[in-house]
Amino acid sequence: MQNSIMNEFFRVKFSSICFISLAALSCSGGSNHSDENPSGSQKEPIGVDQTRVVNTTSNAFSSHVKNLTDLERIRTFNIGDDFFENPWIEKTSSTELRDGLGPLFNNNACQDCHIRDGRGHAPGDLGTDTQFDFSSILFKAIKTEIDDQSQANMLAGVLANVGDTHVGPQLQHEAIFNIKKEVSLNVTYQYHNISFEDGYTVELRKPIWHLTSNYADLGYDFDHDTVFSARVAQPMIGLGLLALIDESVIQSLQDVEDSDGNGISGKANRVWDAIQQKTALGRFGWKAGQPSVRQQAAGAFNNDMGLTSEIFREESCLSHQADCLNSPNGNGDSLQDYPYEVSTTVLDAIEFYASHLAVPKRRNNDAADVKAGRQLFINAQCIACHKESYTTIDDANFPELSNQFISPYTDLLLHDMGEALADFTLTGGAGGADVLIEYQATTREWRTPPLWGIGLTKTVDPEASFLHDGRARTILEAVLWHGGEAETSKQTVLAFDATQRRQLLAFLNDL
Repeated sequence: MQNSIMNEFFRVKFSSICFISLAALSCSGGSNHSDENPSGSQKEPIGVDQTRVVNTTSNAFSSHVKNLTDLERIRTFNIGDDFFENPWIEKTSSTELRDGLGPLFNNNACQDCHIRDGRGHAPGDLGTDTQFDFSSILFKAIKTEIDDQSQANMLAGVLANVGDTHVGPQLQHEAIFNIKKEVSLNVTYQYHNISFEDGYTVELRKPIWHLTSNYADLGYDFDHDTVFSARVAQPMIGLGLLALIDESVIQSLQDVEDSDGNGISGKANRVWDAIQQKTALGRFGWKAGQPSVRQQAAGAFNNDMGLTSEIFREESCLSHQADCLNSPNGNGDSLQDYPYEVSTTVLDAIEFYASHLAVPKRRNNDAADVKAGRQLFINAQCIACHKESYTTIDDANFPELSNQFISPYTDLLLHDMGEALADFTLTGGAGGADVLIEYQATTREWRTPPLWGIGLTKTVDPEASFLHDGRARTILEAVLWHGGEAETSKQTVLAFDATQRRQLLAFLNDL
C-alpha cells in the first residue's frame, strides 16, 4: 500500500516537469575538464572519474553525478530532491506524506540547513540582520560525569553519549504550536588578530554562545557537567563517494600512538550501525558519528526535525516534557500502513539523492599559482590529514559511484585540533582533551572535513562560514584556527609571504 500511495503522489507531482528536468539534469556534467592526480601530473586519467560536473553557479552543489543517466534513477534523484527541499509540517489530515514535524525541532526542511546543498553558517554579529539566525547550526548537549558502564559502552561503539538530563543530547530551539521550545539562543564574538611573519594580519572571531534553558522556571536547568558542541550544517556533495572508500584503507591511515613522531595521529571512530545492529566505521558528521548516508539522513530527520522513521522510531521527548509527549504526530495516517512519519520510500529517495549529489570539477588546476599552492599545501603537511585521493570500491547498489578515482582531501579520521577549537561549557571553558562526547571522539577531536568544492562555498551561499561552529568567515581564517595536531602546519603557513598566501588560497579556492 505504501508504494502505491507514493507512486501516485510522484506521478501527479512530477508528470508535468519530469521530462524537462531529466533532459537538463542528464546534461549537467558539462565538458571534460581535467582534475588532479596524486602523481603530481595534475592530469586526470581519462575515464577514471565520471562523477564530477561542471557548475560554477549558485547551484554548483545541486547536480546529480554526471554518469547518472538511467531515467528511473534520475527520477528517484528528483523525488529525493523534492523531499529534501520542501518543508515538512506538523500533523494534519490534508498533507499526509509530509506531516509529523516536531513537536521539537531545529528546522522544518533539510535544504534550510544545507542551503542549496551547501554549508551552513553561524549567526551574525550584534546588530546584523543575521544576529539571531540559528537556522543552520545546532548544539549537542552531552553529560561528562557518567557511570563506568556508559563510558565503556561509548568506547565500545554501542552508545553515542549520555545527553543532558533536561534537554537530551541535542538542543531543539523550535517547536510546533503550543509546545514549549527547549532553549533560547544568542551569540557574541570576541575578536583578536593573528600576524604572519611579514606583518600581515588577519582578524579572527571566537563565538561566545549564550544558551538559556526554557525549562529553568520549572527547575530543569542544564546539568552542571554538560558540554555543548556547536555544529553547522556540512555540504552534501560527494557523500556517496565517501561511503565507498574502502574501510581498510581508512583504518590503515590511523596512527593513534603517533608512531612516526610527526605529531599527527588520527583515529577512526567506531559507532553503532542501527541498521546492521553492530558497530561500524564512522564516516559522516563533524565527529564521524554516523556510519552511512542512510543513517545520517534518518538521524537528521529524527533529531533536527522531530520525524520518526524505520531506523529511529521514537520522538525526542523527555519524561518532564508533557506537552511534547502528548502532541500529535504523523504516524497512523489514513493512507499509511507504517508506524512512523518518514516512509521507507521517502527515506530511500533521500538516501539516493544525498548519495548522488555531484562534486563540481576544478576550474583552474593547471594554473601556475594553483600548482604552486598545491605544493605549499603538501610542504605544510596539510596533506597528512587532508589525504588527497582514493579509488572507490565496487558496489552493485551504487554502480555510478563504483571504481571512481576521487580527490576529497580527507582521511575521515578524528584529529585533536587543540583547545581553541574544543567543545565548550557554559562557564567558558572547554571540555578537556580526554572527555568523550560522541563514541570515542573527544571534545577536541574533529573528523577531517573533505575540501572538495570548498572554493565554491560562498558562490553557493554568500553567508556560509567555515569550521564546525562557523566562526571562520573565510578559508584563511579557518586555516589560522588550526591547532593541536595541525599546529606545526599552521606555523608553517604563518611564515608564508604574500605570494605564497595567494598561491595557497588559489589552490584551495580551485578545489
